[in-house]
Amino acid sequence: MLLIFIASTIGLMVILVFLFVQLSPEFGGKVSEAHKAEYEKLDHYKDGTFVNLIPTSMDMSFTKFMSIMRDQFSSKTLKAPTKAIIPLKLDSLDIAENHQTRITWFGHSALLLEIDGTKIFIDPMLGNVPAPHPMLGKKRFVEDLPIAIEQLPHLDAVIISHDHYDHLDYGSIQKLKGKVDKFYVPLGVDAHLIAWGVEKSKIEALDWWEETNLFDIQLAFTPSRHFSGRGLTDRNKSLWGSWVIKGKNENIYFSGDGGYGPHFKEIGEKYGPFDFGMIECGQYDTRWDEIHMMPEESVQAGIDVQAKVIMPIHWGAFVLAFHDWREPAERAIKKADELGIPIITPEIGQPFIVSALDMQFPHWWENLQAN
Repeated sequence: MLLIFIASTIGLMVILVFLFVQLSPEFGGKVSEAHKAEYEKLDHYKDGTFVNLIPTSMDMSFTKFMSIMRDQFSSKTLKAPTKAIIPLKLDSLDIAENHQTRITWFGHSALLLEIDGTKIFIDPMLGNVPAPHPMLGKKRFVEDLPIAIEQLPHLDAVIISHDHYDHLDYGSIQKLKGKVDKFYVPLGVDAHLIAWGVEKSKIEALDWWEETNLFDIQLAFTPSRHFSGRGLTDRNKSLWGSWVIKGKNENIYFSGDGGYGPHFKEIGEKYGPFDFGMIECGQYDTRWDEIHMMPEESVQAGIDVQAKVIMPIHWGAFVLAFHDWREPAERAIKKADELGIPIITPEIGQPFIVSALDMQFPHWWENLQAN
């Protein structure tokens, strides 16, 4: 009887997981056969999946897996603050009426960019948990958003770097889609948005090195060294990358996620110099260093793309790795000082003007204890 009970319980769990994966909208859509046929013509699409420009291993050996499991349950690293971070608050009218080139960090890689009179939200993961279900991830350790999604003014565009849960959030898209004119995404990510009810006419999917225009702003989708996937069977079915956003007076770079590689210099040579670079710097580990940079590499990447000033992103909101939550900023600042590149660390919700990056940005995290 005990064996029957155990077998029945396991069987029920398998059925529930299967149904969840099949029925939950969180997992997004599937790329059409017609689009797959187009992708086959690309040199970075092989055997039904996208590939990086240089060899990139994501193999997980048994030894690595066991070491991660050990750290998951025994690590004493200070991964999160003891109390929630309270962000600075934004005013919707101020956003609507602003005409300066201004950026506001929402934590992790979510940023509101105001440039040449347009409002662009980059990787607006504004949900509480970067996972397909709240039970499958750890909650955001920021008390609230700088402004509720419902209070945001009209947005001219949303830009997505790739389809991972900490960058593309179903709930956020559902709340945003009615107030956004255009979505710019990597190849294949359009399938998710269409499945979530975004009109096809609002979506433009780009390949690496493709360019488009948002009014007088030039957008270019550029490579990164990473991967994609939201479910059990869609690894690398959509593309990933970084973005160049060139306005009338300012040229801005957003790195998306990824490991260090020669693509940064290539981007700098083609589109640089940049007035400002937002560079991934967080959720790293030597066990997956080919797909996420160490902070020192993040600083070097900023130099490679020819950014005049850099800002570490991909930290300050979620626990997705084992390092101290404050470490990304501290290591990046130390390396930036060594290499002589200016670096800024604004608070979550603190708008800053791109033409005035020489202002002082206190190390706000130093006042927060971590557990």
